[in-house]
Amino acid sequence: MARHPEYQYLDLVEHLLEKGDRRIDRTGVGTLSTFGAMMRFDLSDGTFPAYTTKRVFWKTAVKEMLWFLTGQTNIQSLLKDNVRIWTDWPLDKYRKATGEEISQEAFEDRIMADDEFASKWGDLGPVYGKQWRRWVDSTGKEHDQLSTVIELLKSNPASRRMLFHAWNVGELDQMALSPCHMTYQFYASHIEGEQRDQKPFAKLSLMVYQRSCDIGLGNPFNVAQEAALLHMVAQQVDMVPGELVWIGGDVHLYLNHINLAKTLLSRQPRPFPRLRLTRRPDSIDEYKIEDFDVSGYDPYPAIEAPVAV
Repeated sequence: MARHPEYQYLDLVEHLLEKGDRRIDRTGVGTLSTFGAMMRFDLSDGTFPAYTTKRVFWKTAVKEMLWFLTGQTNIQSLLKDNVRIWTDWPLDKYRKATGEEISQEAFEDRIMADDEFASKWGDLGPVYGKQWRRWVDSTGKEHDQLSTVIELLKSNPASRRMLFHAWNVGELDQMALSPCHMTYQFYASHIEGEQRDQKPFAKLSLMVYQRSCDIGLGNPFNVAQEAALLHMVAQQVDMVPGELVWIGGDVHLYLNHINLAKTLLSRQPRPFPRLRLTRRPDSIDEYKIEDFDVSGYDPYPAIEAPVAV
């Protein structure tokens, strides 16, 4: 019997606990860290790699991916969609700038209600979506990297240049957080058993390089939303999903997530759920959370853990 693919994640967590390099990080919390990791998930049968050893709020993860696809950089629209995962950074900036010990709830309410306040304090700078969809070159020309990839998949699926990334060196200092999952590369292939000289490329895989990975909170989210992106792009180019390949650079476990890690390792993975897209929108820009039908998800309970800012 094949080993459950979630053990790739649990093995990495265990490695960090046992052999992680203890270090002080940017946040001051401290981590156990390792360098270089890979996980592979086969999505060809509809598998959706939402981890089961703790509940992954996959709808929130997919909503964040849909927000990236819009090219927006302000948290106002996220908050209106009940996604609060980006609030910590602008809230921290606001508190430091004003000295006001405003609560997160009050800050979020004000962002949602006051467009002028949101414009000043809710913008994250030129983060992911801005770079993916509106990268500005030295001449001032905008580049929609994702649309270019989709067109290339349709016109030249054997290309080795089907990628987009967010590591815009000239704008890093303007971002609330430098890109973590920074490079996305697509790879089209034939379906096994088909006559390759007669059939077009029909299977699409995605490899994501993540320079910095919070294994406890970030990785479960990232893997789920990257799988959702692969499903969307594959549908748009008339292919089926293949493999999601995740590569981590500095992969770390925060020291205040030790109990989370030990709880994960005490649990046995359950079968992954299945993902089905309920409709085919006309473009990558038109997907909504209602288009994602996830069935058979039966995870262990969520585990509370703090976010390092």
